[in-house]
Amino acid sequence: MSILSRSSFKDKAFKMREDAILDATTTTLAIKGFDLMTMDDIAAEVGISKPSLYKHFKSKEDLVGEAMIRLMDGALEQLEAMPKTATPVEQLKLLLEWALRVRLTGGLPFLPSTSPHVRNMLTRNLRYVTRVLKLHQRLKKIVAQAKAKGELSIRLPDDVILFSFYARTCDPSVEYLQLYSKLSTDAIVQHMLQVCFEGLK
Repeated sequence: MSILSRSSFKDKAFKMREDAILDATTTTLAIKGFDLMTMDDIAAEVGISKPSLYKHFKSKEDLVGEAMIRLMDGALEQLEAMPKTATPVEQLKLLLEWALRVRLTGGLPFLPSTSPHVRNMLTRNLRYVTRVLKLHQRLKKIVAQAKAKGELSIRLPDDVILFSFYARTCDPSVEYLQLYSKLSTDAIVQHMLQVCFEGLK
């Protein structure tokens, strides 16, 4: 095996381990929350030593920040991959459907916590903030297009629509329905989309 091949193999192995760490972080955050989650939890979940974990991430804050960055990147990728024929409201529905399915499979909501500590931590993370602003601007443009087409009410300020949309990605109703209702994942997603875009008629 050449030196270049060995280097490429090591890079791939490092990336695979990092993905496993972020998957474990996402799962543990969803169960324990930020305050109760520890680096020991993540190392044990992945099956590596804590020193090995610290080779990837220097702190719990860095780890959670990277997990949220991965979520924002996923949302942006979803927007890029949408059909060109999708109307503005269809784009919003498709993105919310993706976000809800991420939640229902143990992922994180767009708004990860009401904890001031977590909010402050994330606002200090420049890479995270950059992606949030990029996503927000993309969605703001879609909302403006939807209003122009008469798909959304022009009486509602953009921020009301946008933050209501974000709130749907972290609505605890999703977990309650998953735990206590007999609804399938598909049914939960469709009903939540209806509540968001059509209300309780």
